[in-house]
Amino acid sequence: MLDNQIKAQLQQYLTMLEGDLLIKVSVADDKTSQDMLNLVEELEKMSPRITVQHALLERTPSFSIDKVGAEESGIVFAGLPLGHEFTSLVLALLQVSGRAPKVDAAVVKRIQAIKQPMKFETYVSLTCHNCPDVVQALNIMAVLNPNVSNTMVEGGAFQDEIKARDIMAVPTVFLNGENFGGGRMELEEILTKLGEVSDGSEFADVDPFDVLVVGGGPAGASAAIYSARKGIRTGIVADRFGGQVNDTLSIENIIGTKATEGPAFVSSLEAHVLDYDIDVLKSQRAAKIEKKDFVEVTLENGAVLKGKTVILSTGARYRQLDVPGEEQFKNKGVAYCPHCDGPIFKGKNVAVIGGGNSGVEAAIDLAGIVNHVTLIQRGSELKADKVLQERVRSLKNVTVLTNALTQEITGTDKVNGLTYIDSVSGEEKHIALEGVFIQIGLLPNTEFLQGAVNMNGHGEIIVDKHGATNIPGVFAAGDCTDTAYKQIVISMGSGATAALGAFDYMIRNVTDNHLVKS
Repeated sequence: MLDNQIKAQLQQYLTMLEGDLLIKVSVADDKTSQDMLNLVEELEKMSPRITVQHALLERTPSFSIDKVGAEESGIVFAGLPLGHEFTSLVLALLQVSGRAPKVDAAVVKRIQAIKQPMKFETYVSLTCHNCPDVVQALNIMAVLNPNVSNTMVEGGAFQDEIKARDIMAVPTVFLNGENFGGGRMELEEILTKLGEVSDGSEFADVDPFDVLVVGGGPAGASAAIYSARKGIRTGIVADRFGGQVNDTLSIENIIGTKATEGPAFVSSLEAHVLDYDIDVLKSQRAAKIEKKDFVEVTLENGAVLKGKTVILSTGARYRQLDVPGEEQFKNKGVAYCPHCDGPIFKGKNVAVIGGGNSGVEAAIDLAGIVNHVTLIQRGSELKADKVLQERVRSLKNVTVLTNALTQEITGTDKVNGLTYIDSVSGEEKHIALEGVFIQIGLLPNTEFLQGAVNMNGHGEIIVDKHGATNIPGVFAAGDCTDTAYKQIVISMGSGATAALGAFDYMIRNVTDNHLVKS
C-alpha cells in the first residue's frame, strides 16, 4: 500500500506515539476493504504500539483509532485515507496516542465546553486540497472532547451515500444527520458556527500593542511581519486568516512563485507570521474603532484591544450574484479572479458576468486564453469605458449579450452551463459552459468603520502614500483601501508600506519607553 519513501517518513512519525493504540477494522471482500486491511496491517508491523483488531463498524470498509485503556476517540476513517488525507491519518494516530494538538488554550476551552453529543461525518475526495483541513479540525475536537466524534467518508468508496445525501461538492460535513456546511473551514470557524463563540475574557489582560493589525490576509500578514521585524509588539486580529485567498484554487502571479494554490499560500503566510513574536487572534471580528489615549478596537464579543497604532487590512469580498449554483460551484467552475484562475480554463468556453470595466477587462484577458467568452450584461448597454468596449467587440471569440438576466449556474459536480432570461423577449435561454467568472465588483469589508475613518463612495478607506488614514495612528492596506488595483502582490506591498508608515509615526509621536520591546 505504501511506497518505501512514505514508509520511511511514517516510521519516523510512529516513533513519536505516546501511548498504545487499538485500530478496529471493518472489512469485506471488495478491493477497497482489502487495501484498507493491508494499510492497517502495515501500520501494525511498523510500530509495536499499534494493534489491529477485526470488528463490525457502522460502515464497511472503515477503521477506528482508539488509545488502549481510554475512552473511544470517536475518530473513524471510512474509505482509504490516502492522497491528501494521509496527513489526517498520521495526525490522528499521534493525537489519539496522547500527543497534544497544537491548539491555543482558549480554543481548547471552547471545545471542551461542548456538552451535547455531536456526531460529525465529513465527506471527502482524496484529491481535495481543502478536505484535510476540515477532517483534521474535527478530529482535534474529537480528541479533546468525548462528546464529539468524526468520521471521514471517502466519497468514491460510498457512492450510495453521496447520492442519497445529494452531495455535489467536497468537503461536505453532516452533524447529527443534518447538513452542517461545506468548503474549507478552520477549527475556530467550526466552533463559531456551532455557537461556541469566545466571550472575550481571554483578552481582558492583553497589553496594548505597538501595532495592532486588523485582518489576516496578504496585506495584514505583510504588515505584521514588517512590524515584528522592527522589534515592536505586534498583534493580528482576524476573522479568517488568509481571507478570500483561502477560496482561490490556483495562483500563478506571485512573483518568484511559479504556481501555488490558495490554501497552500495561506499556510505559507501563516507559517511566516508565526516565525515572529506576533500574537495571532483568530475568529474575531472587529465591530468598532475609536481614537482615545490608544487606538481602541472593539470586537463583536465586546472585548477591547488597544494599539499605539492600528493597521486596517480587512480586505474585500467579491460581490455575489446570489443565484442558484453560485455557491455550490465555487472553485468548480465559478470563479471571481480572471488573473488567478483564467489559465485553468485554457481552451474552454466560459462566461463573464458584468459589463463594467472589471467585467470587460476580464473578457479581454480571458479571450487570449480560453476558446470562447460570453460577456453577459443585465442592462441594455455595457458600462465599461468606450475604449474597452471597442476592444472587446473586436475580438472574434467574444460574444456580448445585453439585457441578459442570469437565473442559474448549472452543473453536476462542476459547472456545465448558465441559464438566463432575455429581458426584452422574456425568453429563457441556456448556454453550455465550463466556467463562469463573476465580475460585478468588490465589496470592501469596512461596514464597521462607517463614520470612523474617511472613505470614498465605494466604501474604500482613503489612504495617503504612507498608508495613513485621516485618524492619526490609524493606517490601512490592501483591498479595503482606495488602491487602484486589487491584487495579492499589491496588497502585500501596501501592507509593508503601512507597517513602515506606522513605525515612522511612532518614532515621531510616541515618546514612552515601551515603543521597542526589550
